[in-house]
Amino acid sequence: MLYVLVGAACVLIVAVLTVLAAAGGVQARELTDIFGRKVTVPERIRRAWATSPPATYMLYAVDPGVLAGLNTPVREWERKYFRKDLQQLPVLGGWFGQGNVPNIEMVLKVNPEIIIATSLTSSIEARTTQTLKDVPIPAVSVKMERLSDYPAAFTFLGEALGRRERAKKLSDYARETITKMAAIVEAIPPGQRVSVYYAEGEDGLSTECHGSMHVELIGLAGGRSVHRCVSKDVYGMEKVSMEQVLLYDPEVILVFEPLFFKSVLSDPRWRQIRAVRERKVYLIPRQPFNWFDRPPSFMRLIGLKWLTNLLHPQLYSVDIVKETQTFFRFFLGIDLTARQALEIIHPRRNVSGRGAEVTQHGSHGKR
Repeated sequence: MLYVLVGAACVLIVAVLTVLAAAGGVQARELTDIFGRKVTVPERIRRAWATSPPATYMLYAVDPGVLAGLNTPVREWERKYFRKDLQQLPVLGGWFGQGNVPNIEMVLKVNPEIIIATSLTSSIEARTTQTLKDVPIPAVSVKMERLSDYPAAFTFLGEALGRRERAKKLSDYARETITKMAAIVEAIPPGQRVSVYYAEGEDGLSTECHGSMHVELIGLAGGRSVHRCVSKDVYGMEKVSMEQVLLYDPEVILVFEPLFFKSVLSDPRWRQIRAVRERKVYLIPRQPFNWFDRPPSFMRLIGLKWLTNLLHPQLYSVDIVKETQTFFRFFLGIDLTARQALEIIHPRRNVSGRGAEVTQHGSHGKR
């Protein structure tokens, strides 16, 4: 429970007061921006830009209509889940990955009413504040490094955007999910935690140190990440040798790249590993956004349920198809058939991400 309380305290990043703007009687609020200055924004934000994909996707969940621009173009496998009218939004870039920066000239042209920056690392934070100090648009920062930050992050965005009711529902879902999974995992003795290797890259020989945010879900789902080390930087993708993975001999392998997944089960080198021999190799669902990592988004909430059920089905027995349908309807305004949900959960059957069109009812985010 402690980490939930700590996460909730992040709401105190900003003090929100309701005031009446002098011009035209328009309802407005006063926020504390990332520089500690008091700034005034409309009571209900109409256009917002977030500086990284995790925050952009969170804005999408709260109210997709508020997005003024994207960080990257919508990818092929995301298209049928992403509102069509938003796929043509300008791509403004942002601070994420290695070397990515925003196009400030385009940001100014789009002229959002607020900028949502993310607190992921001190280096990214420093670059963000250095650039935004001369931008005449209010900017606030939301902490989203760990999944435990998400309940408070939703609440924060609800206050910043003037979407409190919708954001509270999302925050409650996040908090309830984290709390429930923590109670289940707490009962698992350390010796019974499933050993897991996270395979990244087209050869499967990139991974993450056990304490990295990129593999956070493994521990939260009752697993034990086998690569024990200290990350060189926040970007991760630590290179390992085939010999090292053989020594780890994990019980489960989680795969990021579809191309590697297509070859791993038939590769004689990988077949020496217990997880491969027992066919406990799983391609991580990635629609509309990855359920596990890169980018680490609110999709990790359904990803946590999926992974806990995968690693400990005897402790968390759930109809993951129905859970997925409920999640997509609530967070994304999408009605999935059971077959469509199954295709997302088991992407090996539909690696390209293509398939039948989904029904978007578009009602989410309008509260």
